[in-house]
Amino acid sequence: MEKLMICGGRPLRGTVQISGAKNSAVALIPAAILAETEVVLDNLPLISDVATYAEILEGLGATVTLAGSQIRVDPSQLKSIPMPNGPVKKLRASYYLMGAMLGRFGEATIGMPGGCNFEPRPIDQHIKGFEALGATVTNDHGSIHIYAKELRGAKIYLDVASVGATINIMLAASRAKGSTIIENAAKEPEIIDVATLLNAMGAKIKGAGTETIRIEGVDRMRGCRHSIIPDRIQAGTYMIIAAATRGDVLIDNVIPKHLEALTAKLQEMGVQIEEMDESIRVIGQPEYTSVDVKALVYPGFATDLQSPMTTLLTQAKGVSIMSDYVYSNRFKNVPELLRMGAKIRVEGRSAIIEGTKLNAAKVKATDLRAGASLVIAALTVDDGITEITGVEYIDRGYDNLVQNLRDLGADVWRETLVAAE
Repeated sequence: MEKLMICGGRPLRGTVQISGAKNSAVALIPAAILAETEVVLDNLPLISDVATYAEILEGLGATVTLAGSQIRVDPSQLKSIPMPNGPVKKLRASYYLMGAMLGRFGEATIGMPGGCNFEPRPIDQHIKGFEALGATVTNDHGSIHIYAKELRGAKIYLDVASVGATINIMLAASRAKGSTIIENAAKEPEIIDVATLLNAMGAKIKGAGTETIRIEGVDRMRGCRHSIIPDRIQAGTYMIIAAATRGDVLIDNVIPKHLEALTAKLQEMGVQIEEMDESIRVIGQPEYTSVDVKALVYPGFATDLQSPMTTLLTQAKGVSIMSDYVYSNRFKNVPELLRMGAKIRVEGRSAIIEGTKLNAAKVKATDLRAGASLVIAALTVDDGITEITGVEYIDRGYDNLVQNLRDLGADVWRETLVAAE
């Protein structure tokens, strides 16, 4: 186990390259098992969740080759093996194996997924979709068992526009007989990315990125090569880092349209933003104006950027309000920010934030994005060294973080965590 050490107070300057989207990769890798020949994914983020997925697929009999930012998955020898425990417990996105295994084999047994524990996230909409396709779903001692003699297309209305449920139903429906219509589907860019891969594999999916997705099931799917879209959350985090440190950073390999909600709020605060075709330059300013932000489903302000943005709002003059209408309890970073001198009060779905200078402290990341928020906080501190434990959460979503920050001029390093700590 390690801890992150940050001596802040430096305006960060330079260029940072954004890797492939974590939220795409964790769905695209299991999607690959629907094919009967090799799938190659490029622009892969080098994060712990990817390594965990490689371990899971190898355990199922697939041949997996990881080389830099590329993964090759040959699922031709894949077997239907129950996975009640083991690596599936390490990551939340293991639930995508339900839809993929169901589509490939007509059955799946998956232990309840793990990952960040900032709020219970039920999979009832996933189950609703599987049952509509003709599957029987049972919960046996904490494992979900799904079985279908035959999957048949259906019309499915999601009570909540869930990204996970939308993708999981797409995976299973791609191999179902007949037509499936998903209404009130989530619209995130990662859903379009998954649909693009599936179509390249031979699926027939239309409407991804809109509230209605139509899927015509196919009998067989083939391998292909696909490049993962840039990670809009990683890009947004570096945009916030540039603003928080009053730096000047070019964020390269991005799709600016995916970041419009964040860009608008940063500009409202007084941050200077320059957009190019595939990059965004963020120029920090000496002072920022307080703003109110509401985290919403896409194309609204991303809930995954709520925690990092909360930290930035501590650097604005006056009082800001951050509300999260996606997850009601995603403020576990607040107690740690309070240790650093932040003035924040949580009321229901909202955090009231008063601008103030932050101080160095020993803090702990409790989930992925909360960890990112603490890194940003530490980079603003101009006196002392901040120690951040729980680094394993941060590693789930930010590859090459320390080197990227060093390249931008930050004084940051890792140390081995002593057991007594």
